[in-house]
Amino acid sequence: MTEKQARILIVALQLFAKEGYRGTSTRQVAQKAEVSEGLIFRHFGNKEGLLHAILKEGEERAQKFMAKIVLETDPQKIIEKMLEFPFEVAKYEKEYWKLIYMLKWQMAEKTAHSKGPLMRTLIHAFSELGYEQPEQEALLILVYLDGIAHLLLTDEEHDLEGLLPLLKQKYNIA
Repeated sequence: MTEKQARILIVALQLFAKEGYRGTSTRQVAQKAEVSEGLIFRHFGNKEGLLHAILKEGEERAQKFMAKIVLETDPQKIIEKMLEFPFEVAKYEKEYWKLIYMLKWQMAEKTAHSKGPLMRTLIHAFSELGYEQPEQEALLILVYLDGIAHLLLTDEEHDLEGLLPLLKQKYNIA
């Protein structure tokens, strides 16, 4: 990928996350990235192609993180890594996940990553730890994380510092 292509993707991600996919034009992306609009079309085809390139790049990064959870063998470590995920999101990932959440609502289509492997991994972890309802515990973790992610991704100030220790205490994770 060229430096200009990378800059286009970064700017598009920033604008899509801030203004929304529908609220951002390729002209705006080109102006902010300081490239011609034609260059965007040449490399990405159209605005949808630009979105797909962002989603593909983000999904590759997310899969690397998710692999750390899915390949973990210690059930408590699996749960701990899942609980820590939303609190460890770097700036680039924050914009990516903000975009994912916006698209989930704006386009009413499945744009988020499949939770299947994570759900199965959590169910297995809770089963190994002897929980009576491992499926419900796994779902509860995903619901917690979805809510926490929502709060972290808004630009409002929320005091979330105590949530992670509280969740770790709930699941007996030191």
